[in-house]
Amino acid sequence: MNLITVGADAPNFTLTDNNEQDVILTSLRGKKVLLSWHPLAWTPVCTDQMRALENNFQAFQNLNTIPLGFSVDPVPSKTLWAYAIQLKKLRILADFWPHGKVATDYGIFREQDGYSERANIIIDENGKVMWVKVYPSAQLPDINEVINVLSGNTGK
Repeated sequence: MNLITVGADAPNFTLTDNNEQDVILTSLRGKKVLLSWHPLAWTPVCTDQMRALENNFQAFQNLNTIPLGFSVDPVPSKTLWAYAIQLKKLRILADFWPHGKVATDYGIFREQDGYSERANIIIDENGKVMWVKVYPSAQLPDINEVINVLSGNTGK
């Protein structure tokens, strides 16, 4: 598995979200896009990760960024889960069929487990990968770190 690298062209995709609407990456050009991957819906850390995106939705909008949640779960599961955890703004996408294809394209599909790594990948306004971070499965990504990267405050 080769993790996608900063500066690479982001592989395009068309995936269906929790509202049964298609999301096409190339149609989002002109905005940054946060691809926030969680292994599986209905699990505690994944729930906290998606709620952090929802709770910071306005901050993302202020940074010209569209946050999207991803996992290999099917659309009906994503729809029910989004309702259960009260996601009102965040779109969560199903990389269900072909199973894990988009995760594979980005180098984060765990073939042996059948799901993706927990990862955040930021795509710039021109469709290039600008930041990639993979987390241990049990670790909740630091939403402030992501917001700082989007703000250009990386502390480097």
